[in-house]
Amino acid sequence: MRPLVIRSAIVASLGGLIFGFDTAVISGTTEALTQEFDLSAGGLGFTVAVALIGTIVGALTAGAPADRYGRKKMLFFIGALYLIGAVGSAVTTDHILFMIFRFLGGIGVGMASVCAPIYTAEISPAAHRGRLVGLVQFNIVLGILLAYLSNYLIRIALPAEVAWRWMFGVMALPAIVFLLLLLTVPETPRWLMSNGQDRKGVEIARRLCTTQAEFDLEVSEIRTSLAAAENAPNIPFFTAQHRRVILLAVAIAAFNQLSGINAILYYAPEVLTRAGASTNAALLMSVGVGLMNLVATMAALSVIDRFGRRRLMLVGSIGYLISLGFLSAVMFYYEPVFTPTSSVLVLIGLLVFIASHAFGQGAVIWVFISEIFPNRIRGRGQSLGSLTHWVFAALTSYAFPPVIVALGGGWAFLIFFVCMIGQLFWVLKVMPETKGVPLEEMEEQLGIVHHRTSA
Repeated sequence: MRPLVIRSAIVASLGGLIFGFDTAVISGTTEALTQEFDLSAGGLGFTVAVALIGTIVGALTAGAPADRYGRKKMLFFIGALYLIGAVGSAVTTDHILFMIFRFLGGIGVGMASVCAPIYTAEISPAAHRGRLVGLVQFNIVLGILLAYLSNYLIRIALPAEVAWRWMFGVMALPAIVFLLLLLTVPETPRWLMSNGQDRKGVEIARRLCTTQAEFDLEVSEIRTSLAAAENAPNIPFFTAQHRRVILLAVAIAAFNQLSGINAILYYAPEVLTRAGASTNAALLMSVGVGLMNLVATMAALSVIDRFGRRRLMLVGSIGYLISLGFLSAVMFYYEPVFTPTSSVLVLIGLLVFIASHAFGQGAVIWVFISEIFPNRIRGRGQSLGSLTHWVFAALTSYAFPPVIVALGGGWAFLIFFVCMIGQLFWVLKVMPETKGVPLEEMEEQLGIVHHRTSA
């Protein structure tokens, strides 16, 4: 691969690092936010979920401007939202303003889940696309680990009443770095050539390709797709022809959150505290969860282009059932009297759960969604997948605190266990393999070829 390909993929994936940091940072602040703003369990759930509501808006609105204005310009806009959200959340003393800034940051996260994978997929050779698009996921989990570690270090260094502000504020630093590094990467050839900048697109394609044969094939495939009007914005999206890929994207995104991953990421310290750990011990245990997430993600990205997307999903689905079943059993056994032993058992269950997620859904979801949609609707398809993901993330994250209070952790994890039985069936019976297939050939394999004679 050309150095420019690697650099561009890494810079775009830094948007994922801030994405992950934003996702996990609030986990260390839930107790302080409850006290600062006098929140009930439902109020805390909504305060946490408001950022996810922002991600829904971001995912819903990102596709069209990404197709119209370009992938790179949207990444700049996303970086600005990250910066505003971080600084605003850290300094405000008003609950409503706090939620507004979290909402803006959430919009950035939702847009990043659409634009970063698209950008990376469109500058990556097919043989390495899974690994490079997977860099987004790697940086998401690195951001989660950094958020957990940052929360722990800030909590032991500063008083609780100010520590939570610094937990949010430090996210401004990677946001600034992201904005500066974006100045060093190009727009994607596919977008340029689909928007009347053919010469510039060809020049960048030449810089991205390692051989003349690879360059000729890349440009030829892009021009063929453009000749068939496959990138035209007036192509209908919700049609019978696109039904299969739409359902595939919705299914994998919904199952991702029905595992309980975001609820657990947001409330990991609280779950561990309820299971018998002290506050500082729970924060330190959360660092272990983040580290396991990173290690398992690295393992998955090293084999995703060799083993394929479907096999990783199968392994992850089985791991989900083992870990969620174990967590549910531990909670049912110890509730309502938890001990230090129960907190260690819950930590073990969470480590197996996060490893299963990282090796399966976490490594596959954004790669899979970025691959299955035809060029002509890729932006809208990625937007739909991300929208579905964040809708279910908001629902599970909002409902998790009240469910634990009303029913207990055993029932909460049992609900997620039942949902993952459904995912296992979907992987075995429905999910196609997409590894190593050029983007321009993907629709033929999925049976959604655009009928050019009818255009």
